[in-house]
Amino acid sequence: MKPWVYALLSVASLASQVRAEGPGLPPAEEAIRALDNHPSVVAAHTRVTAARAQADMLRAGPNEFILSGSYVQRRVDHEAGFIDGARYNEVDTTLSRTVRLPHKAALDRKAGALGVTVAENHGEDVRHQAALLLLRLWYDWLQAGALARNDVAMVDVQNRALAALERRVASRDAAQLEADQARAAVAVSEAQVADSRAKLETARAALAATFPEIALPADPPAVPDPSMPEQEIAALHDLVVARSHEIGAARAEAERLDALATRARADRIPDPTLGLRVFNERGGMEHGVGVTVSVPLGWSHRRASAEKASAEASAAAFDSMDVRRQVQVIADSDAADVVGRTAAWRSLQSSAASAGDAEARTTRGYELGGIDLADLLLIRRQVNEARRAEIVARLDAARAIARLMVDSHAIWSDDHDEPASR
Repeated sequence: MKPWVYALLSVASLASQVRAEGPGLPPAEEAIRALDNHPSVVAAHTRVTAARAQADMLRAGPNEFILSGSYVQRRVDHEAGFIDGARYNEVDTTLSRTVRLPHKAALDRKAGALGVTVAENHGEDVRHQAALLLLRLWYDWLQAGALARNDVAMVDVQNRALAALERRVASRDAAQLEADQARAAVAVSEAQVADSRAKLETARAALAATFPEIALPADPPAVPDPSMPEQEIAALHDLVVARSHEIGAARAEAERLDALATRARADRIPDPTLGLRVFNERGGMEHGVGVTVSVPLGWSHRRASAEKASAEASAAAFDSMDVRRQVQVIADSDAADVVGRTAAWRSLQSSAASAGDAEARTTRGYELGGIDLADLLLIRRQVNEARRAEIVARLDAARAIARLMVDSHAIWSDDHDEPASR
């Protein structure tokens, strides 16, 4: 392994140790178990078993011994010098087998082994896609929970304000119109809570049904402030490509088809069929043992088959290049997403804090009689919107960090000791 790969692995390993069990993500053991038991992952691993069986078939070859024979009863007339109407039992038996030339057998073994490599990489890539699905459903649930908590807190604030206002109305210190306005604001906030809780239950149901192995708490856990050092982002960015099973599968498939193309060209020289013939004729008066050899003749089909295999191998090589570029785009996008969404969250965090300060000053001004209730209710709506925007931005930044870690196989993966694409 190259030195730079060791360096990347050490950084990613540290990231995995720090974050795999950290708040905001499900326990690593539960996540790994859920991924291993996902139907798509189980199906992919079953296909690896099929690929191994296919490799065994190629190793053994399609040629088998063929036993053929005939029984004939012959009648000989007088004119041949024998007794008129004599009958003889005649038996002919041949044991034959097509012999695969040695270099073709080596190519078949190579193609079979590469087929297993392709299936294994496809299986790990399916597991990776399942991990991305888990990540999406998990953060959908976390975000819905955070928004629901925020909206419940807003209703509590509105209800306390309404109760205080109703007491002032009862003591004729405030107008009934203000109480009506505050009550309307509470109703709007309660409607938002109902909508948030509905989305929370929907997200929870989707997560629980898709990954039942993960024990979900009653309430989604809070997500800590997202952060990732630039050095770690750069290291994980490089590992997205170095550990990509999609690249590994495409590369192995290109090598497999190249081996098959070489095999098809070699097959333009047909394999001979050798046989051992034993015969008994004229009732035992003639018998013998011989060797048979047969070679198929025909060039057009074999030539076209070789040309087809070569074209498929060439296309697979370009497909492998395309896959590498696509994975590079994913790595670049993941890293840029972490940086951009983290910066956006920090801006919205500052905005939410400023809105909170403005709400405090506005509330104080309303209590002193210098600000109308309508202005206070407006600033509270703005604060709520700012807090919701901050929550969404914080979860999006945390989601981006987690996606980079999943794409680089730093978490929820058992295979990150060695890069997948070599």
